[in-house]
Amino acid sequence: MELEEAKEFKERCTQCDAVSWGLTDEGRYYCTSCHNVTERSKEVLNTEAIPNTKIKAINRGLKRKSKLEKGWDWYVCEGFQHILCQQAEALKTLGVSLELKNEVLHNFWKRYLQKSKQAYCKNPVYTSGRRVTALEDHLGHSDWTSDPELLSDTNCTFVGSGAESQSEIPGRKPSHSAKASHSEAASVCSGSLDGVEYSQRKDKGIVKMTVPRTLAFCCLSLLWQREAITLSDLLRFVEEDHIPYINAFQHFPEEMKLYGRDKGIFAVESWPDYEDIYQKMIEMAIFLDLPRFPDITEDCFLHPNILCMKYLMEVNLPDEMHALTCQVVKVTGIGEVDFLTFDPIAKMAKTVRYDVQAMAVIVVALKLLFLLDDNVEWSLSDLAEDYNEDHQDKPWFDFRKWYQVMKKAVDEKKQKREEARAKYLWKSERPLYHSHIDKPVVYKRREMVVSLQKQFSALVDPTPTPGGKKPSSFQFNWTEEDTNRTCFHGHSLQGVLSKKGQSLLIKNSLYWLSTQKFCRSYCRHVTTYEETNFSLSYRFVLNLFSFLLRIKSSLLHEEVSLIEKKLFKRKYIKPNQPARSKRVRRR
Repeated sequence: MELEEAKEFKERCTQCDAVSWGLTDEGRYYCTSCHNVTERSKEVLNTEAIPNTKIKAINRGLKRKSKLEKGWDWYVCEGFQHILCQQAEALKTLGVSLELKNEVLHNFWKRYLQKSKQAYCKNPVYTSGRRVTALEDHLGHSDWTSDPELLSDTNCTFVGSGAESQSEIPGRKPSHSAKASHSEAASVCSGSLDGVEYSQRKDKGIVKMTVPRTLAFCCLSLLWQREAITLSDLLRFVEEDHIPYINAFQHFPEEMKLYGRDKGIFAVESWPDYEDIYQKMIEMAIFLDLPRFPDITEDCFLHPNILCMKYLMEVNLPDEMHALTCQVVKVTGIGEVDFLTFDPIAKMAKTVRYDVQAMAVIVVALKLLFLLDDNVEWSLSDLAEDYNEDHQDKPWFDFRKWYQVMKKAVDEKKQKREEARAKYLWKSERPLYHSHIDKPVVYKRREMVVSLQKQFSALVDPTPTPGGKKPSSFQFNWTEEDTNRTCFHGHSLQGVLSKKGQSLLIKNSLYWLSTQKFCRSYCRHVTTYEETNFSLSYRFVLNLFSFLLRIKSSLLHEEVSLIEKKLFKRKYIKPNQPARSKRVRRR
């Protein structure tokens, strides 16, 4: 039947010169002699005219794949470029300036391609003998056309993906090269041309690009622009799916086929870790040999005074505490420009954990006011409770009541987060498979999974779920109008402060150091943190602040210890003592 339908096509086959045509499942003409598939197709008005198409497709034997099914010729670096473009677009929707994508991130990426010898150099790695073309940012439809300001080579070229211009992308043809046979062999194990080679590349001194390192690129760009997004905010936006990260490859164009080794390169099966991305930031900045970043001054969002104000609102503490946190910042010197500004060229290159540092300052301020030894804070709470019974207009801050309000709010937030993580679909809508042989099986399984998910979701919750909430830099919203939860922003600290002339002094004259023992310089961590060695109040505060920053409590404890070391320099000169064995009277 199919031969009769194809009789009207009289052209000769371009390969075997025969005139014997049949129809494929897609309605295209193919040669029954050599199985060559043409671009010509027959318009089928009635699908019943081609019965048993599935059975005939099996008996038809091998056929040559169409060029669209094979996809584009593309490199791994182009895939990462597309992910960076998508992340930059997501940051732009979050309110980040347009310069971050078109100037900063663009120049960082070009510099990386040059340093890693993948492009913008005379002999790009893995591309000897391949035709070199100018950079065409077709993957993200980006307007990245400006020259990289940080690069010294102005005549550098980019190893293109075979497209001569933007207009040629839809009908893109694979480019011919001296390594055509090598590329075809590599494509058996990878959809990209250099997937196999990239996964095996272990050049000394070269930092290989990974999906987590795309976040390091974004964070470096945000730091260069001094944007109002910290690393903890960036990771939270990733977790809430506001920034592409998990299954970011599913946003690739359909012509970019991924399988085989590409799965290990672009597939991510875990959430990003704060300390891991932080270390990758420093590693990438040193590898790129970036100059000193713009100064972090007092009017920048990343300055500890501004961040402390933001986090005091976040954790529902009195506004009056901001004066104390500013004093701690001033005495310790952590608000100085040279301390805050990132300089990768410096001998000991390291950037500041701005959000963790600000939270640590607040912890130190709470210890100065309430000691947090499971004794003083509760005694002061009794005094505040008695005072508030007769003075409702200007209440004193009650630590016990604050503890109860915050514990309930955080427990609810933690439960929602755990439920969201349990419901998260790790499998992408665009399945990955190891080879073209596995493709039909993988897609069939994916269809079954989607069908089952729809059925179970209809049984559990028949009402459609509303769209995700708009991202916000605040995870908690505390207002005086909220009658269900107490807002402590306007509460007074007079219960823990005493007047001496025109100045206020802290009634509590004691302070215990979080640690008096620091690890040696060659150790990766500064100090150890064992919860059983510390009071319940201190542990609650650490766990609360760590949850908001998506970090480990030990990391925040380490930062608290470093600030205390600057604040009480003389006490650390004495012989080491247990963390809570002695209370220190402040002078």
